[in-house]
Amino acid sequence: MERLTSPARLMIVSDLDHTMVDHHDPENLSLLRFNSLWEHAYRHDSLLVFSTGRSPTLYKELRKEKPLLTPDVTIMSVGTEITYGNSMVPDHGWVDTLNHKWDLGVVKEETSKFSELTLQAETEQRPHKVSFYVDKSKAQEVTKELSLRLEKRGLDVKIIYSGGMDLDILPQGAGKGQALAYLLKKLKSEGKLPVNTLACGDSGNDAELFSIPDVYGVMVSNAQEELLKWHAENAKDNPKVIHAKERCAGGIIQAVGEFELGPNLSPRDVSDFLECKVENANPGHEVVKFFLFYERWRRGEVENSEAYAASLKASCHPGGVFVHPSGTEKSLIDTIDELRKHHGDKQGKKFRVWVDQVLATETAPGTWIVKLAKWEQSGDERIGCTTAVKFTTKEGEGLVWKHVEQTWSEESKLKDDSSWII
Repeated sequence: MERLTSPARLMIVSDLDHTMVDHHDPENLSLLRFNSLWEHAYRHDSLLVFSTGRSPTLYKELRKEKPLLTPDVTIMSVGTEITYGNSMVPDHGWVDTLNHKWDLGVVKEETSKFSELTLQAETEQRPHKVSFYVDKSKAQEVTKELSLRLEKRGLDVKIIYSGGMDLDILPQGAGKGQALAYLLKKLKSEGKLPVNTLACGDSGNDAELFSIPDVYGVMVSNAQEELLKWHAENAKDNPKVIHAKERCAGGIIQAVGEFELGPNLSPRDVSDFLECKVENANPGHEVVKFFLFYERWRRGEVENSEAYAASLKASCHPGGVFVHPSGTEKSLIDTIDELRKHHGDKQGKKFRVWVDQVLATETAPGTWIVKLAKWEQSGDERIGCTTAVKFTTKEGEGLVWKHVEQTWSEESKLKDDSSWII
């Protein structure tokens, strides 16, 4: 959050499973559509927050499985853990807040007396969250009795039932809603309260997000019965909370448009990017556009024509250089010629490309440095590199690629020099 010196234009706070991530979409298309929209239009002046019931362990597993962007803030374990940035630095003030009237030992002792409760995996047991599975028919009765017992022991807890089987016990001050309220209060105290905030969810543990004042909300089209029931009972007359017509990340994009929170046309929804121009020089847009074109080129979804090659070369500085992750240097013009040889080599295969953390800095009038992470998924193999692009502006021709340098990402297991083009 420190990279922003003024209030974020938009803060999106989204659940992950079945909200941002569609587990029924093997190509991850709705997620990739959101990714390109965010990096093209929002990353530079907005905040992305993931709010998930997953523990840090399961959250990191999901990041390896799906093409998730890197959020500015991660709220995990049903709102009991808040961390910041790539290094996931914990918020110690939030930990202090949750310790009030909470005793993990007492919670474990009392829950052990309920045969209806089945403890979830060890990774899901956290300092301020104890998680079980319980049959839907027993959930209400167990919740009521357990609440009374814990209250008698002097604890102030919250019990959340979601997904038709998950039962989480948290401190009363915890939860996705309270974590969001804490985050907003913190941003306000720093003079950085977002201009608009959009909360996105699909299940019962997301309901709290929509209860925060002045926050827009979207329940994705595939929202579960428990959340729709909550909405009907608590927010049906609230015009700031909608039930989207599209699934998962597609519903988030839909809500951005319906609430008029900013651009909602994903670059992935543009059929021909070489015709796609923006009014002002936008180096981030150029990077997103190029790598999306690169994906379609290798998938054989665009025509192998001289016009495309000529357009790409025209956007490169005559002396432009590309430094391969292996350290080899070659001209940008030669790199485009190399790319031409690979047209359609991924046709019919599971091949996707996305960029993350696209941030541009104007280092001198008309000169920009764009830093980003670029990822390729080919089948089950994922390769990534950190990338720096230097752009200059050319009178009447817009941005020109002058220098591209890539190094292998530490997270990239496979570092394949032979198949990496750019």
